[in-house]
Amino acid sequence: MLSELKNSPRIVGVKQLRKAIGRDEIRRVFLAEDADPAVTGPIESLALEKGIPVTPVPSMKELGRACGIAVGASAAGLLNV
Repeated sequence: MLSELKNSPRIVGVKQLRKAIGRDEIRRVFLAEDADPAVTGPIESLALEKGIPVTPVPSMKELGRACGIAVGASAAGLLNV
C-alpha cells in the first residue's frame, strides 16, 4: 500500500491534506501512528466523515520515506486521478 505513495500523485503534510480532503481531491489517507494525535486526529475524523479510507503507518519516518522526502511526515494522501 505504501508503494502507491511513491508512484502516485500525492499530498504530504497536515495543512495541505486538510484542504485537499475538503475539496474532495483525496482517495486514501495515510497517518503515522507515532505522530501527535492532536495533529492527526482531526484529519482522521475529516477523512472518515467523507468516506475516505485511512491507513495507519507505523512511523513518521517510514511515511516520509514512502513519500520520497528526507524527513518524517504525520500525514499524506493519494490524490484522485
